[in-house]
Amino acid sequence: MQMNSMRGIDTPVRQRRRRVFKEVANLAYHSTNLKDDMEALPYKIVDYEESEMWENVYRDRAVVRERLRLAMGMSLRPENREHPGHLTEGLEDSNIDEKYYEPPLMQVIPSACNACPENRYEITDSCMGCVAHPCHSVCPKGAITMVNGKSVIDQEKCIKCGKCKAVCPYDAVCRKERPCKAACGIGAIKSDRLGRAVIDNDQCVSCGQCMVSCPFGAIADKSQIFQLIRAMQSGRKIIAQIAPAFVGQFGPKVTPEMFKTALKELGFADVYETAIGADLGCLAEAEHYVNVVATGEQDFALTSCCPSWAVMAKNLFPETIDKISNALTPMVATARIIKEEHPDASVVFIGPCASKKLEASRRSVRSDVDFVITFEELTGMFEAKGILLEEIKAMDEMKDATGAGRGYGVAGGVASAIKDCVEKYYPGTMVHIEHAESLAECKKVLLMAKAGRMNGCLIEGMACPGGCVAGAGTNIAISQAYKEVAKFKNSAEKKLPEDIHE
Repeated sequence: MQMNSMRGIDTPVRQRRRRVFKEVANLAYHSTNLKDDMEALPYKIVDYEESEMWENVYRDRAVVRERLRLAMGMSLRPENREHPGHLTEGLEDSNIDEKYYEPPLMQVIPSACNACPENRYEITDSCMGCVAHPCHSVCPKGAITMVNGKSVIDQEKCIKCGKCKAVCPYDAVCRKERPCKAACGIGAIKSDRLGRAVIDNDQCVSCGQCMVSCPFGAIADKSQIFQLIRAMQSGRKIIAQIAPAFVGQFGPKVTPEMFKTALKELGFADVYETAIGADLGCLAEAEHYVNVVATGEQDFALTSCCPSWAVMAKNLFPETIDKISNALTPMVATARIIKEEHPDASVVFIGPCASKKLEASRRSVRSDVDFVITFEELTGMFEAKGILLEEIKAMDEMKDATGAGRGYGVAGGVASAIKDCVEKYYPGTMVHIEHAESLAECKKVLLMAKAGRMNGCLIEGMACPGGCVAGAGTNIAISQAYKEVAKFKNSAEKKLPEDIHE
């Protein structure tokens, strides 16, 4: 499992993303002339004297304009049109209190893309021009020669086998790989005629790992924060459900109880843990495993919590469709509970995940979720409202879910919770679990399952390396988030949900 080394670092790219979300929330909260105020934002965000992102302030502003459009739930303007239109073109379609995400969710901003090399090996200045030059000896295509005492690779002959890199005693051979492409485990990143990245929307499963791996901030997703704020301003009852990975995401001193109170201060009528729905799913999947997989009626079972994993399985391995759990995902199950208890309410899912945005919009299984925003986007709302979470006095309790449901926030947590339920409520049943994290590893596991090497297994797949705590909309380092979720899980009064059959 390879984790992105940039995650958790407060880079200028992350600062700019957060600033855009804050300014879009500011528009919703405070603007009296929406069109003019939005047109002015690129100049407010990118100071002429202090542009840091690019050497060209005009390019910087051009990129910000497209980021603003996506953050408003709008689409990018076409660069191949003579008159691409104003920043606010189509704004009236977003100045509403209800809007579904329209795919494609993940989009490359062409003016921001660095057209990084897709895959090439280069000799660096560390080359000592050694007499042995093993790089030359192992190259199967004779692509390496000595020029002025240093090794040089002929890129037209090179087949990218990497043998030269493996044998260099000075580590002087570097592999250059496009970061977004390296992060995509299913090959959805292609190139346009100028060498810039483009996303193949037929393959993309919207996990967002390309977005958080691009060091130029050239990939962004759409947001609903503006429409959510409009809904809250309309007087409708808006209830939040929060994914278990929220702990620690808003500061080390912010307890779950403080966070719940802060959400109510922001304007939410009530707050539910999505882990409640995870508890229900955990029991349903345990029963399915015992009755269908353990008996040999079905070869194996796939969990369905991660929408990117489920969509990838359906797209690449259509024969597994009947193996994917029919249990409602925690987000949908919790939304159903909320709508039963509050039929007049709208539901917002607050989580770490980009692909949940499309799961909420799908029509095949009614989601009952009206809005999806990430922890990163929510931070922009808190900042725009001037709510300092570390100064909040907790006025609420958070004790609805069990440790099992809360454990869904990390890789392996889903399968582990189901296994624990099977062992407690169906004693004597042997349980075999596997979990894969990252789409590349998920693909390997599904290939093994297809070959009959996973029979009798419950297989959990997570698109993000590390699980939900590594989602594209998180705020903190993955290792730190792991510890916070573990602590939150252990603080639960009940470790496992109660079996509905008892």
